[in-house]
Amino acid sequence: MELYTKSAAELSRMLRDKSCSATEIAQSVFSRIDAVEDKVKAYITLTRDSAMDQAKAVDELLAKGESLSPLAGIPVAVKDNICTKDILTTCASKMLYNFVPPYNATVMEKLLAAHTVMPGKLNMDEFAMGSSCENSRFFKTHNPHNLNYVPGGSSGGSSAAVASGMATLALGSDTGGSIREPAAYCGIVGLKPTYGSVSRYGLVAFASSLDQIGPMGRTVEDVAMLYNVLCGHDKMDATSAYREYPDFTANLGEGVKGLTIGVPAEYYGEGVDEEVKTAVHAAIKELEAAGATVKEISLPSTQYALSAYYIIASAEASSNLARFDGVKYGYRAENYNGLIDMYERTRSEGFGDEVKRRIMLGTFVLSSGYYDAYYKRAKLLQMRIAQEFAEAFRSCDLLITPTAPSTAFKIGENVDDPLKMYAADICTINVNIAGLPGLNIPCGKGANGLPIGMQLIGPKFSEATLLKTGACYEKIVGGFGPIPEIRA
Repeated sequence: MELYTKSAAELSRMLRDKSCSATEIAQSVFSRIDAVEDKVKAYITLTRDSAMDQAKAVDELLAKGESLSPLAGIPVAVKDNICTKDILTTCASKMLYNFVPPYNATVMEKLLAAHTVMPGKLNMDEFAMGSSCENSRFFKTHNPHNLNYVPGGSSGGSSAAVASGMATLALGSDTGGSIREPAAYCGIVGLKPTYGSVSRYGLVAFASSLDQIGPMGRTVEDVAMLYNVLCGHDKMDATSAYREYPDFTANLGEGVKGLTIGVPAEYYGEGVDEEVKTAVHAAIKELEAAGATVKEISLPSTQYALSAYYIIASAEASSNLARFDGVKYGYRAENYNGLIDMYERTRSEGFGDEVKRRIMLGTFVLSSGYYDAYYKRAKLLQMRIAQEFAEAFRSCDLLITPTAPSTAFKIGENVDDPLKMYAADICTINVNIAGLPGLNIPCGKGANGLPIGMQLIGPKFSEATLLKTGACYEKIVGGFGPIPEIRA
């Protein structure tokens, strides 16, 4: 069996018993990229030479008997809104088409310290604004399970690369579901960590109070291994949490006996496809049979969350993206008449339609006369949503919901209907609003053959509980399936 089909945990063990080398693993992944990247289109930038150098260095260290991280030699691809020193970082935008950062994001420094291998930078919705990976300036990414369908977004390149075998693991970022939704659409595991558990230093900001970097992989153990490397306090990030973190792989075999799982009724109502509800309920019954207790709960403010999210996120985006003005770096319009005209032309030409739409909305809700009516009320609702989750977790260890209201939709199907596109995030945004961890676990397939995902939600810093629950379900179903065969 080809090495690119192996999990990170399997490859780690194989490296240590010398049944393969890091160079062979990298070669296998690049062979897979050469075979299917022209169909899937997951990568904006490939870093073949540096990746092979990284793999060779790992082989040399292992030959010397060095004690290395379990992820040493494992291919980890990176979403293109995470800064990589001397490597193009575009956010899939014309605005940053030529931006080469002079520094690494903290998560990149951690990956380098763990001696991982980076195959390249992954496609995404421009500035992480989108749910389908159709908003990239460069090209659309395709779902490896069916190339006519979207892979989800904004971390669509990350999910597609992992699902297709073009990366063993990947980093994504999640502002309102951008790790979990594409993970659900592509049938992989994706973790949105607790806000503050992973440094945001070097992540190009969309909405700073909601953004969070997280791991994506084909198994729960792989995601836990990568999360072990990513989490931790960072003095470069003022929102980074001061706390100690456990080994998230240590308790994956504990099972779910004694856990109480809450099932919030609001996530199973109108707007969620029946086949999605059926699949998630079937998974919950499996966990109940494994020893968990299941109870119905209510999160009544869920119905207002979508509106609150898009007000808060757009307001923060309006502020964060003000820095892209054509003066300091990135794109600058060629023809202009004076400074103000240069600003206007640069931003009009450099940003795509979805980004401009959200900047305009954010500027509106922050403007005089509308701040109290929109932004302030959205922030009050954010507090209420967090309080409802806190109340639920007094009697529940975790909650289980659908990750997305449907399976993946066809490319182009919703691109002209922003409100319908936004509705794809309806099951995930509350987690970001409350700063909680959320984990997507594959739990079946729809009638169209595309994956369905369930979302595990826990209290802050309960990733260990979510991961062991996901691992229990993975064991029950015997794994999440092979890498899909990709046909043009």
